Amino acid sequence: MNSLDNQQTVGFFRLAASIFYDALILAAVLFFATLPLIFIPEDIQSAPVVEIMKILWYLLVSYIYFAGFWLKGGQTPGMKPWKIILVNTQGGKVNKKQVSVRFFSAVLSWILAGLGFLWMIVDRNHFSLHDHLSSSKIVLVKKA
Repeated sequence: MNSLDNQQTVGFFRLAASIFYDALILAAVLFFATLPLIFIPEDIQSAPVVEIMKILWYLLVSYIYFAGFWLKGGQTPGMKPWKIILVNTQGGKVNKKQVSVRFFSAVLSWILAGLGFLWMIVDRNHFSLHDHLSSSKIVLVKKA
């Protein structure tokens, strides 16, 4: 059984390593998610509406990846080797609203050159911007 290590928040570099692991896994997932797109007729593939639909498709697949793991056990495959877990601010399981706010604010953070992640370097509690917005945090897990 695991217990939260006094809600000790995760540092930037451990989180970055976890993100790197998940990025590798998600790249493979998105590779397979591209397969249905080969059925889009070639003459309309570059149409603006089709390009937007492709982006939304990749966003949906990414959301399902993160939300599914976060809601099931609080950890993505990239978080497990680094012994970190996503919890609400009281230390319990996150809910669908928190997961959704966290995911979409993290996407926005990436669009803004990672500013939401860099926020944790100056935050006294080492919270990212999406930690604050979603009332959740990533903490260390310690074996009981």
